[in-house]
Amino acid sequence: MHETATNCTRPELTAMLRENVPRYTSYPTAPHFHSGVDAGLLRGWVDALKGDDQLSLYLHIPYCHTLCWFCACHTKHTRHYAPVATFLRALHSEIETVGRLIRGRGRVRAVHFGGGSPTILKPYDMLALGKALRDRFDLCPDASISVEIEPRDIDEARLDALAAIGMTRASLGVQDFHPKVQKAINRQQSFRLTKSVVEGVRARGVKSVNLDLLYGLPHQTLESLAATVAHALTLEPDRIALFGYAHVPWFKKHQTMIDEAWLPDSAERLAQSQLAAGIIVRAGYEAIGLDHFARPDDLLAIAARTGSLRRNFQGYTEDNCETLIGLGPSSISRFRQGYAQNIVVTGEYEKAVIAGQLAAARGIELSVDDLARGWVIERLMCNFAFSALDLVERFGEVGQRLICQASRVAIGGSGRLLQIDGNNFVVPQESRPLVRTVAAKFDKYLETGTGRYSVAV
Repeated sequence: MHETATNCTRPELTAMLRENVPRYTSYPTAPHFHSGVDAGLLRGWVDALKGDDQLSLYLHIPYCHTLCWFCACHTKHTRHYAPVATFLRALHSEIETVGRLIRGRGRVRAVHFGGGSPTILKPYDMLALGKALRDRFDLCPDASISVEIEPRDIDEARLDALAAIGMTRASLGVQDFHPKVQKAINRQQSFRLTKSVVEGVRARGVKSVNLDLLYGLPHQTLESLAATVAHALTLEPDRIALFGYAHVPWFKKHQTMIDEAWLPDSAERLAQSQLAAGIIVRAGYEAIGLDHFARPDDLLAIAARTGSLRRNFQGYTEDNCETLIGLGPSSISRFRQGYAQNIVVTGEYEKAVIAGQLAAARGIELSVDDLARGWVIERLMCNFAFSALDLVERFGEVGQRLICQASRVAIGGSGRLLQIDGNNFVVPQESRPLVRTVAAKFDKYLETGTGRYSVAV
């Protein structure tokens, strides 16, 4: 089990809390994608899929009933359903086009509905979308189907529809239960409402429930965060994701509605993170990587213990499919050859896919160096360590060069961020809250100065 509630008290480490670094849900990260990866190149990647490949699908629903001011997702709020209906016609066209190109190759082992708010969809549209996926892709009978749920959207009919499409995991956005914090982030959501949705999901046979919590929010204190975590634990979730609020107003203008004077500083953020992690771990959950927690019998905890934990755009996952196909505006696909991101602007995306085109607008082809660095970064983010022997066995001479780089990081930093332990490079316990900073040492793209990121903790 990884223990995350660690002290980060050395002055040189404390100073690193304020550094801005990527979250590393991919490598290279999205700011380094470029227009050289387009629909034509993506078509070639799809054509190269093999019959026995295992696939994951991600569907991005870019609409919400209300816009939460903390949110950094690609989404927009709407008071009317007409834009959603128009978008769904386009999404069905994309599913048709991609399904036809794949021509039955590959088997889908995981489906994730994200947003935005997937539960903004009306029940009959949820059912139609589930049918379209099963008609156009070969879904395994035991495929996992995860849905991000906005509790304020939910009614009995939507719960029935989610059960009918085979939802196996419900992920509920909570963030914080304190009224003052909720008002500051424009998200009023009572504990009673959240509890009723959890109960409704479980009553329909869904075995896995995840709750998303945030620290570093405006007006949040240690006391209020502890109360939120305590309330969340009474719901007995199978997983908890404890994210740090990413204040990126240069990227998401609506975050300017949050006064920076209301936000905790870097030391307070660390204290909040460690306090919440400690409470969750003492309640019997295993810490997974940087910011996830799971019951010991959960698949995520098992993956962490067996060394098969992965990291993708949804965070930590037990999903080991090499290929992820993104559907919907701004969604990102991952193939052996590289990453491809769909058109971000919903209207432009709709025009492209209605015309029968693939929506890829940007991305990046992966070199051997990218693959090797990505492997190191993922192992650090998942295990706080990587094996030098495995690195060389996988990547040969490129791996050897990265071992030399890792040795320089370990020796030059006097072991503060990275230590050599036999065949392994290990992030020491006290530095694990800074694992994103450690990972950044292996990110060659940061040298270009492209992209702005949130703080390390």
